[in-house]
Amino acid sequence: MAEITEGSLLWQPSAGVIEQANLTRYMAWLGQHTGPHFTDYQSLWRWSVTEIEQFWASLWAYFDVIASQPYHTVLNHRTMPGAAWFAGARLNIAENLLRHRANPGPAILYQSETEALAAISWPELANQTARLAAALKSMGVQRGDRVVAYLPNIPEAIIGLLATASLGAIWSSCPPDFGERSVLDRFSQIEPKILLAADGYVWAGKLFDRREVVARLQASLPTVQHTMLVTKISDGAGVNAFLWADVLAAQPAAALEFEQMPFDHPLWVLYSSGTTGLPKPIVQSQGGILLEHLKAIHLHLDLKSDDRFFWFTSTGWMMWNFLVGGLLNGTPIILYNGSPAAPDLNTLWRLAQDGGMTYFGTGAAYIQNCMKAGIRPNHQFDLSRLRALGSTGSPLPPAGFQWVYDNVNRHLALESISGGTDVCTAFLSGIRLQPIYAGELQGPSLGASIQSFNEAGRPVINEVGELVITEPLPSMPLYFWNDPGMARYKDSYFEMFPGVWRHGDWLKINARGGCVIYGRSDSTINRHGVRMGTSEIYQAVQSLPEVVDCLVIDLEALGRESYMPLFVVLREGITLDDGLKERIKRTIRQDISPRHVPNEIFAVAQIPYTLSGKKMEVPIRKILLGQPIDKAANPGAMRNPESLRYFAELARTLESTQKE
Repeated sequence: MAEITEGSLLWQPSAGVIEQANLTRYMAWLGQHTGPHFTDYQSLWRWSVTEIEQFWASLWAYFDVIASQPYHTVLNHRTMPGAAWFAGARLNIAENLLRHRANPGPAILYQSETEALAAISWPELANQTARLAAALKSMGVQRGDRVVAYLPNIPEAIIGLLATASLGAIWSSCPPDFGERSVLDRFSQIEPKILLAADGYVWAGKLFDRREVVARLQASLPTVQHTMLVTKISDGAGVNAFLWADVLAAQPAAALEFEQMPFDHPLWVLYSSGTTGLPKPIVQSQGGILLEHLKAIHLHLDLKSDDRFFWFTSTGWMMWNFLVGGLLNGTPIILYNGSPAAPDLNTLWRLAQDGGMTYFGTGAAYIQNCMKAGIRPNHQFDLSRLRALGSTGSPLPPAGFQWVYDNVNRHLALESISGGTDVCTAFLSGIRLQPIYAGELQGPSLGASIQSFNEAGRPVINEVGELVITEPLPSMPLYFWNDPGMARYKDSYFEMFPGVWRHGDWLKINARGGCVIYGRSDSTINRHGVRMGTSEIYQAVQSLPEVVDCLVIDLEALGRESYMPLFVVLREGITLDDGLKERIKRTIRQDISPRHVPNEIFAVAQIPYTLSGKKMEVPIRKILLGQPIDKAANPGAMRNPESLRYFAELARTLESTQKE
């Protein structure tokens, strides 16, 4: 078979798919109820990003948002930052997430490496949420308090989020494979009152005991008043905590109550790391996430109540929060806790068959790993129920598209999507009414005014530029926690193009509206969908006495396997032998996360710096991706321009190695 190339047509929606698509039904509803008549997606999208207030108001009505008080103004003004949405409304997202709680069918299906596939019904989910909410309330949790979770992708995490939100408290989570330092860098900023934690987890058949880490978290988070422990590997002995099972069992059955909050009341804190300082604590609103996820789940993923929605994720990735949004639609969600490669890469495909999965979401890296392993899931499993497969976390190359159609299901819609923790959604998403081309994302989501800007701040077509958003979205951050004057917030998104959100991705939009993402345009590490600031890795590596300085570069790019080299400057007389390499990797694995262990470690004489003392991460990334020195860096603005020669030589070596 000829090698597939970018832009090759792979899938077209049938007449039946178009007729039954949720987008088609929404367009018909618009024509009947609000006036605008649309016959194609492009005209609908243009309306959604020009008549912003009408569009978002239509979603409120179309989805019949549960609210105790209506709004009086959709949007105060269109400036960014500063846009305020749906003033006057009072609601609770948990009430909307549990609106289908009378349905006797499954709300959650759960499987782990050690636990067989099991279902939790809607009534049982509501019952456990009510019990936990009552327990949290008895522990003094009030609106605005922070409840944090050190939990794997288990039903208890979903219940924790629902109960927290029902009280108007604020949720935040990290998976237990995050090292202690990474967790404290996040949770210590928001001063939590309650800690929900697991005593351990299983990954690739290996047991990881986290009881000592939980104890150290308790000691290092002085605002934590109570800890609830989910026992997965022990009876909980040795940890000063209430046991989850005991707490819920002790609570009498009670009706669910939902504190009614303003639309812009904080829902959760997510973390998107910058290149300096602590991870950015991003605060998003109850109402903003509610409307955005209703739109994304129903209109773009085309999920219906009889679908079954899965995304392989952890509680540290925004896709976990996005997966929970499936409940808004009445769609059962599927959780998997463990390694996708244990005992082999067929594990998730077997779950797709056994769980009746209709939407399979994963990271592009998993698809590429399956492709390289030569597995053919549709030869071993019945995947005929799969209507769609979502891919995100990093760009999926054209060969990955072809592999899915050849080896999973040739009739499904392969939706390569892109968005970010910053907005907790995909602003380039699936569009079930349009064809799918290899290597491309189908186009901008409704309401997302996406453009590609050149360095002069002008929109370009068929050129790679900066991905920007030119109009506000309801799920954009309210603020960063503890960010006086919103200085860090403004610097993160609006410094390059004032009043326009710069996201930090390279984007090309072609003449028919198809989009291609070429990786990060900034220096944030995006490793298998989990973003981490370079400063966190530097802090861990430079804690070793042998290391004087270091630089880490993420060479994620379209068509390349994820590759992250680490460069270290060592103390005089120290050699980078295998033992030191292993200590560096072990430190990153334990203190930061296993996902951010470098592929290779190189000893260098010096790290490139600007005259103002900043590490030149973005220029070095460009050089290592093949850009000439004179285009990637300005030696006149450098403290040590001679340091660039090493990286230019390494780039040539990497290029020749990739071609072999």
